[in-house]
Amino acid sequence: MLEVSGITQIFGGVTALEAVSFSIAQGDITGVIGPNGAGKTTLFNIITGIYRQTSGTVQLEGRDVSGYPPEKLARLAMVRTFQNIELFSGMTVLENVMVGMHTKSTSGLLACALKMPWSISEERRIRSAAMKWLEFTDMVAYADTVAGNLPFGKGRLLEIARALAVEPRIMLMDEPAAGLNSQETVALAKLIKQIRDLGVTVVLVEHDMELVMDICDRIVVLNLGRKLAEGTPREIQESHEVIAAYLGDGD
Repeated sequence: MLEVSGITQIFGGVTALEAVSFSIAQGDITGVIGPNGAGKTTLFNIITGIYRQTSGTVQLEGRDVSGYPPEKLARLAMVRTFQNIELFSGMTVLENVMVGMHTKSTSGLLACALKMPWSISEERRIRSAAMKWLEFTDMVAYADTVAGNLPFGKGRLLEIARALAVEPRIMLMDEPAAGLNSQETVALAKLIKQIRDLGVTVVLVEHDMELVMDICDRIVVLNLGRKLAEGTPREIQESHEVIAAYLGDGD
């Protein structure tokens, strides 16, 4: 589904990533973990077109998408969420999700401004589809709430609902459990599994190891910009290299 090959990223004289390679199988939930400063978010920013890598390639379903901007990747059904929630704070929850369906819209500015019949029909269709994703994320009760007034945990769910509105085949989540309490994290784990059950491949950067070990099929470990290990949750838990990276050598 997704293949990262030899990704290197150099900022000035600092090497943030060095020859990182791994592949993501369709339908899997894959975790990308590592200590702070390991290069996890930088890697996500490269995969999703926010950064342009110094070298290496990113392939989506066999297609080289290296350097594609986020909006082009969205049309190819790759979406992401952010560690710091990015919402249109002055718009309602429903409107935020409707914006997420921009790839499905065909009406231009003039047609919308003149309220042409096909434009009105399309908006109704988009509104109905957006409500479906609010139902999926249990956010219907907040549909008319201004996004900037949401509690943090609900804002996280809204960002996920908006990403789902693109009808992605692959979703990358950057620390989705950050700032959530234990109850919200349990609900998030259930939601991510439900997203996978829709046929969406999920890749997440996460520091909550209990969440990662619970929901992930495979895990990639980064340390100091390099891939340290890759395997099943059990293999990662038993890896001496991973334990040393997180806890020190112990010698």
